[in-house]
Amino acid sequence: MDSSPQASVPFAAQAVPYQEFLETGKIPEGFLSSDYVAQQFVERLVHYVLSVPSGSYTMAQLGQVLEQLDPRHQVFFFKRLKETSPESLKDFAPLYYGFMAEFNALLFT
Repeated sequence: MDSSPQASVPFAAQAVPYQEFLETGKIPEGFLSSDYVAQQFVERLVHYVLSVPSGSYTMAQLGQVLEQLDPRHQVFFFKRLKETSPESLKDFAPLYYGFMAEFNALLFT
């Protein structure tokens, strides 16, 4: 499966292979070509992780993908997760506290 964005198709209209990214732990270089694309990627990632069956990915796999994002987009992921499904935060608590401990200074920006 080709993971590179297609220039003629806007990012919002592309199918993003989240399962592939989670399995490999890698977002292809250049895939997140702008801040806007990265924000859209995170928005859609939140919906993906909340909608796939339990066991489709591990927290370690999700953590590997999130580590490749800019720290502000990492915080944005958890913010959107909390806004979209507050009750799901308990499932993501270990990952959340691991990332938030690293970026405490960003919480107030």
